[in-house]
Amino acid sequence: MIEPEMALYDINDNMVLAEEFVKYLVQYALDNCMDDLQFLNNKYDDGLIERLRSVLGIEFQRLAYTDAVNILEEAVKNGVQFEFPVSWGTDFQSEHERYLVEKHFGKPVILTDFPMAIKAFYMKQNEGCAPGRETVRGMDVLFPKIGEIIGGSEREASLEKLERRITELGMSRKNLEWYIDTRRFGTVPHSGFGLGFERLLLFVTGMSNIRDVIPFPRTPKNAEF
Repeated sequence: MIEPEMALYDINDNMVLAEEFVKYLVQYALDNCMDDLQFLNNKYDDGLIERLRSVLGIEFQRLAYTDAVNILEEAVKNGVQFEFPVSWGTDFQSEHERYLVEKHFGKPVILTDFPMAIKAFYMKQNEGCAPGRETVRGMDVLFPKIGEIIGGSEREASLEKLERRITELGMSRKNLEWYIDTRRFGTVPHSGFGLGFERLLLFVTGMSNIRDVIPFPRTPKNAEF
């Protein structure tokens, strides 16, 4: 994962930077690797260059998790079949993410406000949630043919909430004291995200299997551990 260092205040700043970041990387590939992209477009995926260019001139769709569930449930009512059932509180599978991006909106989607139960303990909790419908300020950037390409969140700045969440999940306080100290002794409200490098290469090259873009040789009996 690529983890940019950021001093961003909230999830909205995070979404803006994530969109600009991935667009910059796609534009860089088009500007500097066109011979390779043209070869892949001609020999492997004849929609590759058009697909790359299509993400540059549009604003990514912002969509709350709850609204995404409603869209997917409506699709099921209209005859769309998913291998994995979808309902509020479930973690989306790749088929759900790709339906939203490729079928419903036809462009990249930034999902936000996920159920707290399916996300990391450090994500900032949203205020005013109904009991059993607690959500956090997380975000996933979803791309065509890939699904999630970026994941991130606004971090919980409240020491009290952070400690309570760690206790609720039965996590080891001993192993997390270093992280708790970053709140106990002060921090600034901030957000962050990570980009999956191999997933970016998968999108840029048009490959269908992520094993083909892992940037080191794969040879039998070569792993030391």
